[in-house]
Amino acid sequence: MLGWEFPPHISGGLGTACEGLTRGLASQGVEVLFVVPKRWGDEQAGHMRLLGCEEVDAPADGGATHPAAAVLAAAAAPGAQDAAAAPASLVASAAEVAPAAEAAPPPGGRAALASVLAVDSTLTPYLDEEEYERLIEALGPGGGAARLRASPRVVEAALRLAEEFPSLPELRAEAERAARGARLRFSGHYGSDLLAEVARYALAVGEIARRERFDLIHAHDWMTYPAGLLASRLTGKPLVVHMHATEYDRSGDHPNPRVAAIEREGLHAARLVVPVSHYTAGILKRRYGVDPAKIRVVHNAVTHREQQQAWHVERAIPEPVVLFLGRVTFQKGPDYFLEAAARVVAAEPFVKFVVAGSGDMLPAMIERTAELGLARHVHFTGFLRGKDVERIFALADLYVMPSVSEPFGITPLEALALDTPAIVSRQSGVSEVLAHALKVDFWNVEDLADKILAVLRHPALREALVANGRAEVASMHWDVSGAHMLEVYREAAA
Repeated sequence: MLGWEFPPHISGGLGTACEGLTRGLASQGVEVLFVVPKRWGDEQAGHMRLLGCEEVDAPADGGATHPAAAVLAAAAAPGAQDAAAAPASLVASAAEVAPAAEAAPPPGGRAALASVLAVDSTLTPYLDEEEYERLIEALGPGGGAARLRASPRVVEAALRLAEEFPSLPELRAEAERAARGARLRFSGHYGSDLLAEVARYALAVGEIARRERFDLIHAHDWMTYPAGLLASRLTGKPLVVHMHATEYDRSGDHPNPRVAAIEREGLHAARLVVPVSHYTAGILKRRYGVDPAKIRVVHNAVTHREQQQAWHVERAIPEPVVLFLGRVTFQKGPDYFLEAAARVVAAEPFVKFVVAGSGDMLPAMIERTAELGLARHVHFTGFLRGKDVERIFALADLYVMPSVSEPFGITPLEALALDTPAIVSRQSGVSEVLAHALKVDFWNVEDLADKILAVLRHPALREALVANGRAEVASMHWDVSGAHMLEVYREAAA
């Protein structure tokens, strides 16, 4: 399984969904090898064995081994100035690598069914080219670098794939570097192009795939599609691609043409395609021409926390609180939230609004708040993660998700699981599975304002939404999603 983030280091719902799905698959007895850009050490990995490439060394004694660690050998390049200074994460040679020792089972005796391997990288979801260039400049040459030398077999396969993958010419360029014996650095030392990092990741995954034993490959979103395709070509194993959000969701009718092309090529090359909703399945058919016969919708779920009442704490202000939580970007509709807030405040001047998140529209939203005279009514928290997310949900009287285009949307389920009623955009996948949430068209700010006022003014309505929502999300377990995904795996591998 190839993914770009894992809690608590997330930029949106992708990492949350990956964690939930791996837990659901583990409950079905599926063994998952999850490849992520970097292991930070504090991931929520109680259900799996977490392994970063920087931890993997070739044992000198050739002793007992674990198949999940037979990945990348820690070896310095011939003639390197300082071998000790080169991080061991992602150094590969053409020699065979002995796997690491079998991990001890976790407390309680239940064996872990998933492992995680990390490709050390600066690339994160939703990072555009300009932000990436600024990040590379801040790191400096070699900052946070990890090195990989791709084997001849992987290089040859990458060069062949590049001929069929015109949307990613960086794959050919990086493969040609590797063919000349260059080691690929994942800090961006070889350039500041975001797509080149995607190409280098593909080569790294190719090295991992040729050393591992597995039945199929599962790639999450466009940044991993080239890697999934290369691994499939190298091993002959079927590729399943997951679509959490398309480029059309993120950018509307003006998508990045190269990203959209990578999505299209990955979708058409996969054995089966898994969108997170029928709403997204429709986009795949209309925008990318994906054959409906290969689409299998698997809805997301919600992680059910124990002791939910622990979050039901007294807040410091008596005024009702309406919450927006998500990336402050075009896709999520924060501007519609503010326009509705202005109408609500005109009718109920004591209501408070909270915008929790970060993104490219944040400065404009702060300015718009001032223009609307809402400075006393709107609070910007910045990006929240972990327990802070649960606290803000529990403190809110109402959660609003006014997304312009939302493939699924886990946050309303998280809100309902913490007894916070939700208003969701009809232009979302989650609206397919929620019967007990109020729904609006994202652009209809009058309707949104009216529904916010209705929930705040009528306690009986709020209590009904809470009770029905709690019952509804109680059946939305990741175990169910894991069982559906297992059916997809069996069909793909047949």
